[in-house]
Amino acid sequence: MNVNLLLTSVHRLRRRLAQFIAVQRTNALIAGLCLSVAVLGHAYGKENIMTSKQGLSATAAPGNKSLPVRRSVQTASGRISYVEQGSGPVALFVHGVLLNSHLWRYQLADLSDIRRSIAVDLLAHGDTEIAPNQDVSVTANAKMLKEFLDALNIDQVDLVGNDSGGGISQIFAALYPERVRSLTLTDCDTHDNWPPEAFKPFLAMAAGGGLRGTLDAMLADKSVYRSPQALGPAYEHPEQLSDDSIETYLRPFVKNPQRTHDLERFLAAFDNKHTLAIEPQLKTLKAPTLIVWGTDDVYFPVQWSHWLAQNIPGTRRRAEFKDARIFFPEERWQEFDKELRAHWLLVEEQASQRELSATH
Repeated sequence: MNVNLLLTSVHRLRRRLAQFIAVQRTNALIAGLCLSVAVLGHAYGKENIMTSKQGLSATAAPGNKSLPVRRSVQTASGRISYVEQGSGPVALFVHGVLLNSHLWRYQLADLSDIRRSIAVDLLAHGDTEIAPNQDVSVTANAKMLKEFLDALNIDQVDLVGNDSGGGISQIFAALYPERVRSLTLTDCDTHDNWPPEAFKPFLAMAAGGGLRGTLDAMLADKSVYRSPQALGPAYEHPEQLSDDSIETYLRPFVKNPQRTHDLERFLAAFDNKHTLAIEPQLKTLKAPTLIVWGTDDVYFPVQWSHWLAQNIPGTRRRAEFKDARIFFPEERWQEFDKELRAHWLLVEEQASQRELSATH
């Protein structure tokens, strides 16, 4: 046998083998890249999909494949932006002033195994788009929620509200009780307790034309947002709130002068006549109601949780979170979500019992 010829053949085989392996690796990389592009194209090809920034900050709950999706829907009150996650009966989460749907990100992720959770951006907040000079009062927001649910063909919801969103939730429940499967209220506008004294300096500043400058200052230096003179008192641990969250909350207000003006009008419309007007209906509300309150809230003292429990006949439980402040749904979400799960489970069990009784 010709040794030189044999060696030449071996070298040729090695080269061909190396080329084959390289081609296979390249094909695998191309296939992976194509798959990624296809998945992204499918996601971003849908109408009103979540923005990239919020998508990066949102995660699915452990053991749950659901991811949050941002959408929007046209109503008579404007194009309403919202985030939804999960499947099942609908839970509707309503935030308060200066925030947006981002407040409820932990609830959406954690509860997506049992609910189609929807967090809406109120009028004059977040990515919701409205007409110049339209009504943005709390009552107008409650009516917007009805339009929003109608547009999505949703009959009933488990309604959850915080801060101004809690006042809006009360108005919604009073005006449209048939749409409320259950109600959960956390530290919020109640009766004649608002605007709260601790928030009146902020309202005066906005009325005096200082809102845009204040928003710019809080965005430029996030420690200003966390300070005792700004939103710091709303948090038990303001130092733990991320810069990204502050950006998500405040940046929409300075997108253009009209957005800032919309917020000015929202603040100027603060008037407890709206909650006083629905008090008679509130006192007949039979929707199963959970009231959860932070004991260290400088805006809404815990006494108002007692007032709500005494005046809403559907109240099933009133709970206190020791040392918690108004935005505890964000800070102490694990505890709060346990309360929500227990509340909703009880509502479902009672509904099943009624259906069973009706068949006999």
